[in-house]
Amino acid sequence: MIYRKEMGINTMVIDATFWVAVSFVIFFGALIYLKIPQKVSQILDKMISDIKNEIDESEKLRTEAKHLLDNAQKKLDTAQTVSNDILDQAKKDSDRLVIELNDKFHKSSEIKKNLAENKISQMKEAAIKEIKDASIKIAVDSVKKIISTSVDKSKLDAVFQKNLDETKEQLKNINS
Repeated sequence: MIYRKEMGINTMVIDATFWVAVSFVIFFGALIYLKIPQKVSQILDKMISDIKNEIDESEKLRTEAKHLLDNAQKKLDTAQTVSNDILDQAKKDSDRLVIELNDKFHKSSEIKKNLAENKISQMKEAAIKEIKDASIKIAVDSVKKIISTSVDKSKLDAVFQKNLDETKEQLKNINS
């Protein structure tokens, strides 16, 4: 503070620092009178409470999201397991089907082979019979011709009958 001596009285001159101090005291007094610190405290407490509620809510959401993620992962794992089981079963079924079809094919081809062999055997037997029949006819005709030209009729009938009996006998032996 600055002192002036005027007219012999020491007076204190009020300068700007004094007025700042006075206004400071008045300002804080007004703040306390109007209960501003309590209102600011209430506002801050409300903001803190709101922030805590938001944090709690976000924790709940995070927990719920984690739970949903775990459930989704379990479902995905289960679906993967079921998918693998289905694929394994399909592979087993297809392998079994291929084996069955292969067996059926081999059995069918074996049956067809046996039928073809039987047919060939029958045709062979029929051809041999036809050849024998033709041979016998040619032989009989030849013998007839030879006998008719060289032997008389009575001898011819006896030889013919004898040869016919022998031929029948041989045919019976061949067929049995």
